[in-house]
Amino acid sequence: MTHCLITGGAGFIGSHLAKHLLDSGAKVTIIDDLSTGSMRNIAEFKKNSNFEYVIDDCQNRNIMGELIDQADEIYHLAAAVGVKLIVDDAAKTIDLNYSLTKIVLDMALKKKKPLLFTSTSEVYGKSTELPYKEEGDLLLGSSKKWRWAYACSKLLDEFMLLSAFRNHDLPAVIVRLFNTVGPKQTGRYGMVIPTFVNQALTNSPITVYGTGKQSRCFCHVNDIVPVFPKLLRNDHAYGNIFNVGNDFEISIIDLANKIKAQLDSESLIEFISYEKAYNKGFEDMNRRIPCLSKIAELLQFKATYSLDDIIKDVYEDIKKMQSE
Repeated sequence: MTHCLITGGAGFIGSHLAKHLLDSGAKVTIIDDLSTGSMRNIAEFKKNSNFEYVIDDCQNRNIMGELIDQADEIYHLAAAVGVKLIVDDAAKTIDLNYSLTKIVLDMALKKKKPLLFTSTSEVYGKSTELPYKEEGDLLLGSSKKWRWAYACSKLLDEFMLLSAFRNHDLPAVIVRLFNTVGPKQTGRYGMVIPTFVNQALTNSPITVYGTGKQSRCFCHVNDIVPVFPKLLRNDHAYGNIFNVGNDFEISIIDLANKIKAQLDSESLIEFISYEKAYNKGFEDMNRRIPCLSKIAELLQFKATYSLDDIIKDVYEDIKKMQSE
């Protein structure tokens, strides 16, 4: 039986990954400090004898040493979450992401344990070379634009993993995620679809930042998590970066109107400036589209959930949570 360790395992993506791995017959241990994760996310696994959870900080080297020593595979998802946190405290974002990954990586290197790291589409920055390719150039904004702190911290982590692969033969894989969405995700950290769904359900104004013409590609978490173990168990994936997501593009204003119509909501659309939402000088990207040919070639990956499916699943999860 494969023993999998997930950092940040009580979070949105981490808990879905835990379920997928448990369903496939693996033993799963998660560690989470619950700063952004939730016990609700892992409640269904508690009676499973193959599931273990540790509520602690991943910066606890003694605990991490024990957990990594026991594990066969490591999925490192723990990180700073949300645009607001990044804008409010850039230094904390950089320090937290770097220190978490450094500890996990150091421990994995000692035992040569396979390690998958979840990075982000944010690293592509303001590049206009669409769709974004893993080996393409990256174009970040000024260091005075605080949102780029998150991208820089994730890039630093990527460099560390790639160096560990090149210099020490560590079986390491990097996944760049593009707007993963689904049940258990909340709008608490600025995630747009659960925020819009919550607003539509209460007939509150649906708050669109900026002009709403900026576009994104959304992918269901159930399309994403099965890719992780497939990559980590594939020798051809080691030392590589993979975009994982959906390449269907929609503007934020069209998304707001779509959610409003799908939920038969009476909400009005309210536009809010970036300056009011975050702070002066906030910078956003107009488009963010992944090139998925690399992951498709290796694993025949293709997203199967539509945007309508995503909205429906988020809606049903929010309604269920409200009734609990």
